Amino acid sequence: MSAQTSGGPPDEPAPPVASRAGRNLPMAIGVGLVLGALAITSLLTYRESFILIIAAAVAASIWELKGTLAAARGIVISWIPITVGSLATVALVWPYGQAAQGIGVALTALACMLWRFGRGADGYVADLSASIFVTVYLGLFASFATLMLAPADGAGRIITFLIMVVASDTGGYAAGVLFGKHPMAPTISPKKSWEGFAGSVIGAMIGGELTVWLILDGQWWQGLIVGAAIAGTATGGDLVESLIKRDLGVKDMGNLLPGHGGVMDRMDSLLPSAIVTWALLALFVT
Repeated sequence: MSAQTSGGPPDEPAPPVASRAGRNLPMAIGVGLVLGALAITSLLTYRESFILIIAAAVAASIWELKGTLAAARGIVISWIPITVGSLATVALVWPYGQAAQGIGVALTALACMLWRFGRGADGYVADLSASIFVTVYLGLFASFATLMLAPADGAGRIITFLIMVVASDTGGYAAGVLFGKHPMAPTISPKKSWEGFAGSVIGAMIGGELTVWLILDGQWWQGLIVGAAIAGTATGGDLVESLIKRDLGVKDMGNLLPGHGGVMDRMDSLLPSAIVTWALLALFVT
């Protein structure tokens, strides 16, 4: 008999199921599935539309970093020129390739230098350094996804990339929960373990082998190499953002994605992995 029917206080709702990272796991899975379905639908219907997804993720991440840096350190980034320059770079890489990356980042950095004049000398170096860091970290790194998308088989390259990163994250989470005993970087991310990293490598290599072979008509061993590399960059990217958040004293970069935190909290493994995936697929798959 419940407390409510026996005259006691009403039953309290059960708390949401949380992962070892302290997140609402069902909510995180649901949001992840929705985002994945949106990306796949975009790629399989009109692949150029995926650029809009990249641009939206970059713009949201810049906005989150703007607020977090200002609140935690009083750093004011030049978010308007960063956003305009980064989105232009992401879009113009499609027709102009790597030339657009170099010119886009250089012009955005120059615009940030000039934009910051209005706030005077106090904090100029810190603000400008953060602005250029955000330009490179988001605008430049994300533009490699557009480079992957541009070839005729670009949709397949992006799907391969996404599957490998998801397989790395999933394999690492599962192995870490089930077998994790030896901390990988206790001063940076105490819950990351070597067993979890091994799961990331295995998951990404399996994902890479299958997708490079079945989707891109590459060799299975090439997929193993790409997958292993992605496990390293995805894990490294996650650790880099953990360092940034520890330095700033925040748990998440934002709260736009229920169960995940901010958009930037999902971009950490994708951004560096986009560079390596583009380079290795350009080498292996013709």
